Amino acid sequence: MAYSAADPSTCALDGFRTAIAERVAAALSPLTSDQVYSGVDYGKKGVDFTIALPRFKMGKPDDLAAKVLAQFKPDDYVESVTHDKAFLHFQCTSSTLIRNILTQVHSLTHLSPTPCYGSNTLGKGKKVVIEYSSPNIAKSFHVGHLRSTIIGGFLANLYKACGWDVVSMNYLGDWGTQFGLIATGFEKYGSAEELKKDAIKHLFEVYVKVNKDADADPEVKAEASRWFKRMEDGDESALKNWRIWRELSVKKYIEEYDRLNIAFDEYTGESKVGKEWQDKALARLDELGLIEDVDGAKIVNLEQWKMGRAVLRKRDGTSIYLTRDIGGAIERYEKYQFDKMIYVVSSQQDLHLSQFFKILELMQFPWAASLQHVNYGLVQGMSTRKGTVVFLDQIIKEAGQVMHEQMQKNEEKYKAVEDPENVSLEIGITGVKIQDMAAKRINNYTFNWDRMKSFEGDTGPYLQYAHVRLSSIARKNPNLYPLPPPSQIDIASLATSSHAREIVFLLGTYPDVVKVAMKTQEPSGVVTFLFRLSHAISSAWEVLVVKGEEDIQKARARLWMYECARDVLGSGMRLLSIRPLDRM
Repeated sequence: MAYSAADPSTCALDGFRTAIAERVAAALSPLTSDQVYSGVDYGKKGVDFTIALPRFKMGKPDDLAAKVLAQFKPDDYVESVTHDKAFLHFQCTSSTLIRNILTQVHSLTHLSPTPCYGSNTLGKGKKVVIEYSSPNIAKSFHVGHLRSTIIGGFLANLYKACGWDVVSMNYLGDWGTQFGLIATGFEKYGSAEELKKDAIKHLFEVYVKVNKDADADPEVKAEASRWFKRMEDGDESALKNWRIWRELSVKKYIEEYDRLNIAFDEYTGESKVGKEWQDKALARLDELGLIEDVDGAKIVNLEQWKMGRAVLRKRDGTSIYLTRDIGGAIERYEKYQFDKMIYVVSSQQDLHLSQFFKILELMQFPWAASLQHVNYGLVQGMSTRKGTVVFLDQIIKEAGQVMHEQMQKNEEKYKAVEDPENVSLEIGITGVKIQDMAAKRINNYTFNWDRMKSFEGDTGPYLQYAHVRLSSIARKNPNLYPLPPPSQIDIASLATSSHAREIVFLLGTYPDVVKVAMKTQEPSGVVTFLFRLSHAISSAWEVLVVKGEEDIQKARARLWMYECARDVLGSGMRLLSIRPLDRM
């Protein structure tokens, strides 16, 4: 029987849940299998699945349990059932469990060049636009953008894994009065040579210097406003330099993102939003009686929804980023006809996003209901080891240097690494990312260099080390290849090992981990899963050896299990935008 929530073709454990649901429903008529299926939960340690009988509201749990136990007969799927107070605990048949899960992992990952086990077709035919990272050109790409980049990259991978058509969008802060300031400052402090070297860094330096001037002399700010007005009016002489700055900055960003294993389908920005919809938005809100004129500025009153009053146009007639966000969203819907659009923006912007979504709703766009704000807390204490707050690229370089120093402490292993600088950079980036994604995204956290570089405990380097160890088994045991087809591997020895069973059962839960992440939009659940799997593998190393095992059938079964574990571990790391290493 098929259940709306079950898909054994992408989650082998669904087949076992189904078997449990059918036998409980048969014993507790008129309960349907579908009703029971939704109540089959993971059990506590030592138990595969548990059902809480009171949820069915059919009488005393003891009486219900007695009916199920009276009819129970073990089969290929369910080995035993035990009654404990209000609960029924089910144990799956180990041989079937191990065979089904490993065969599925093998078919979904081993045969694919870019495996992402746990993928499904939940989002087939649907489109999502995900806007994330979104740094301001000429301002430092700081750790706040790093959080948005890491979480957004994860969401883009997650939606792809679930069958969605994903558009990754970087909406640059490339417009606004600050560009009038930079234009004013560039005449005094700018250098074409420095601009070519590192546009982002140089424009930031100019911005800092001209800001000091503006603090001392109000005329500098007035001149900047006049300059930006010329840009908004399409004055080519005012736009010429700005175009060069933008192009060089985007080029530099692409390099930085590549190091983070992040790629965007589209680089857009505030400058790309047409005036047409900004003007139409004002007109439509005016018709609805929601616009107030305050000294020439246009304000939308959202106080009845406890969202205050939002400025849509300044007194001098120039746009503000809320207006551009509204126009941009409308244009995106016209272009992509998305089913969902996600904005990955810090929780500091909660009010802005609420105002923005409410205005689109008031403008009666039906798709406004499909907009989602995925927010996150702040990173505290992320600076260089010397304590200075810096650009992101310096943090990345330093993360690589820290790991390089760690690797050099083991001379023998260091010599065996082909490209130690690149490997250390990858481990460093993994350390930064895992520290970021380990806790719930809404939480603030304090960045810790010592934790980032540790190969012990729940850290990024520990995950890379686990993947490298699994990858090395194949290199160390060439005599065991080629492995027989999955149906011919003798798994009897795995079925009697508690270590093997724990590893395989965890592999079977991965598709559920992906499904939960889709509901919560949280990377932390995936991180937790990867650590649980790594710890289970680490516990099995000395017990389930491959090299030195005289029984070749046992050795091959273990090798197959470790290969599947490597593929799932790698799949989860890729989901988090981490490049799994094979050597380090």
